[in-house]
Order: sequence, then structure tokens, then C-alpha cells
Amino acid sequence: MISVNLLAIFYLISGVLFILALRGLSSPETSRRGNLYGIIGMALAIGVTVLSVGNFSSGFIYLIIFLAIGGSIGAFIAFKIPMTAMPELVAGFHSLVGLAAVFVAISAFLNPEIFNLGTPGSIKIASLIEMSLGAAIGAITFTGSIIAFLKLRGIMSGSPITFFGQHYLNLILGICLIGLISYLCITQINTLFWTIIVISFLVGVLLIIPIGGADMPVVISMLNSYSGWAAAGIGFTLENTALIITGALVGSSGAILSYIMCKGMNRSFFNVILGGWGATDQTSTSSSKEQKKPVKNGNADDAAFLMKNASSVIIVPGYGMAVAQAQHALREMVDALKKNGVKVSYAIHPVAGRMPGHMNVLLAEANVPYDEVFELEEINNDFANCDVAYVIGANDVTNPVAKSDPQSPIYGMPVLDVEKSKSVLFVKRSLSPGYAGIDNDLFYRDNTLMLFADAKKMTEEIVKSL
Repeated sequence: MISVNLLAIFYLISGVLFILALRGLSSPETSRRGNLYGIIGMALAIGVTVLSVGNFSSGFIYLIIFLAIGGSIGAFIAFKIPMTAMPELVAGFHSLVGLAAVFVAISAFLNPEIFNLGTPGSIKIASLIEMSLGAAIGAITFTGSIIAFLKLRGIMSGSPITFFGQHYLNLILGICLIGLISYLCITQINTLFWTIIVISFLVGVLLIIPIGGADMPVVISMLNSYSGWAAAGIGFTLENTALIITGALVGSSGAILSYIMCKGMNRSFFNVILGGWGATDQTSTSSSKEQKKPVKNGNADDAAFLMKNASSVIIVPGYGMAVAQAQHALREMVDALKKNGVKVSYAIHPVAGRMPGHMNVLLAEANVPYDEVFELEEINNDFANCDVAYVIGANDVTNPVAKSDPQSPIYGMPVLDVEKSKSVLFVKRSLSPGYAGIDNDLFYRDNTLMLFADAKKMTEEIVKSL
């Protein structure tokens, strides 16, 4: 059996590795190294935890069996999952973290003597608060992540689901949770603990259903934060240093990321959390008229001619590129343009795709140089001097309606100013609206040429034309 002091040292080392992992993941150039630090840190934390069990009892054997089963399932999913499904996979994993926190809290509440927390009906107050908060946050994370998964997967509508008095109901339930946790600490009645978990499951559903599809990247990072705080709460209950450190890192980094993304979208963090944004009518007043406007239709030869004779081209990748797995074909097209002396840059919107950094990961997979990829605030002014903007599957993040229609659910969100380019090539299968459920005014601009096709197939045809 590993000693307590040695266990603490190994947990501290794993905590340092987790911090180095976060630092590495802050930049695409160091992300691989950061990911490796995280893997080593987690392997170390799991390894010393297993060794701390101390003997080859039946419990130890079960632990190894379940680790093998879980690890095998995780490895299989990691190998098979396409990048397009990564956001819902992340949401699914968050739900498992939340559910694990709930199960550990239930175990600690029913068998406190095993965890040195007291006896049933006489649990330490501090431990009772910690396990109650961990269970509540974990339950909210579980059902909230399930709803996010269903929305991202298309099983549930991505549009906000609202009803009269929704915010007041959420407020009442939140107050009830606080009151029940306080009363549980006084009475330690079993029924109260189960009631807290049930209400928390309901709160998770009610928090996520009113959030629209355009906010899904924020929801993913927010649920990531919740899962961290749930783990930290359970870590305090179990007096497990690794859980406390890991949970605090995940919780705080997820909250900071959510805030940064909300700031980048010019939206209130609390409005998104409470479902305030996206709760308006999903169609702007002019959308029905815009759909009747004529559009300019083009083909690969037209696009190749415009880009080959341009001095500068800005690529705007979106979820359509991810669906078609067009990043490698896009890289080939860019290489061909560079041979013709064309300056090429990539413009990334902070919420392009379905999770933070979705487009960056796809471009990195195609070995796109990091110095050619720019965030919205770095490149938005360049569109006015750009000859061609090649929009490949990005819809809501290029919609000028965000700057002109106060009734639009994306009004006020900074968007890429692609309409200011001399020519816009928009690759899309149809004129269908984006994930926010609204029409894109950019389709009907005089300088826009629509390329109706699969993103990968169209890009490959352009490469042949070049």
C-alpha cells in the first residue's frame, strides 16, 4: 500500500502536469505537448489511486476490470469519432463526469463511515455541504449535457424552447436547492438528499433547453466548468487532492473560457447561462422576403478564375467544412493559389463550429501554418481590402443581419465582415438557414457568388480548375 505522504506527492506532481497541460493547450503550437502533459498527469493520478487500494481484494479486482472496460470504450470512441461529432462527444463526456459525481455523493451519503465522514444520520456538516453541492452540480451537469448532446446531434431542435415564467421557475428551484441543502445539514433526512438530486436533474434540463443553437460553443465550455466544480466538490468530500486540483482547474478554466467567448460575442455571460439570449423569435422580420430574392449562381471554374486573378484571398471556414471533411482539399487549394502569388489568410470566428476551437483543430489537422490563421478581431479590418472571401460552410458568423436587425437572435454578435470584400464565394449545399435558424442576408448581396455543392467536392473541383 502506498503511503499517505507519497500519495500526496504524486497527486501534487499530477496537479502540476495538469497546469502545464492547460498552459500548452492555450496555443496551437504547443497543444500537442500540453495534451501529452495532461495524459501523463491523468495516468499518474489514476495509477497511484489504484495502488492506494493496497491489496488484491475483490474490490481491487473489480476496479481493474471497470478501468479496463471504460478505457477500452474510450479508446474505441476516440479512434472512431469524426471531428464533426466531437462537440456532442464532449457534451456526452461531461454528462458522465456529472453522473459520476452524483454516484460518489450518493455512496458517501449512504456509507459515510467508509469515507471517514461519520455515521448515517451523523455526518460531518462540512462534508454534508460538500457532497450536497457536488451532487447538485453533478446532476445539473448530467441532464444539461444530455440536452446539449441532443441539440448538437439534431435529435432535439436547436431552437430555444421556452415557456411562460421559465426564469421565475428556475429562480424558485435554485432557492429551493439552497434551502434544502441548509435543512439537510440540520436534519440529515435521507429524503431531502434525494429531493436535492431530483430537483438538480430538472434544473439541468431547464437551464439548457432555452439556449439557442448559436450559443452551443458557450454551452459546451459552461458545462465543462460545471463538471469541474462537481469533481472539486466531491474531491473535498473524499479528501482527494487530485480531484480537488483537477476539478478546480477544469471549473475555473471553463468559466473563464465561457466569459471570454461571451465577451467576444458581445453578449452577457449571465444572459447566456440563464437562457436569455436566443429566447426571441428565431426568424427576423425580413427573412421571408429575403428567401424570394434572386441569388447569383456560380461553379468551380468561376471561383478558380476569381481567386487566380486576385492578389489576396481570405478563407472563412465553418461547420460545413467540418461536415464535408474539406480541410485537406482546402489546404491543396491554398497551396495552388500561393504558387500563383496570391496572398491567403484564414479568418476564424470564436463560435465557428460547435465548440471552442473547432475550426482551429480542423485546420491544424490539415497542417495549415499557424501564422496564416487569424481571429476575428485580428483580421476583420482586412476584408475591406480583400479581393475574394472564400466562405466554406460558415453561416451565422458571416451574417450581416447581426449588425442591422434588432429582432434577430444574433443581433449584436460580432461577425466576420466578409460582405466588404470585392467578391464573396459562398460554398453551401442550399439556401437553408444556419444553426441559429435565420436567413443569411449575405446570400443575396450583389458581390456574392453562391457555389451550391458539397464543400469538399467543390473545393476539389476548384483545385482542378486552378
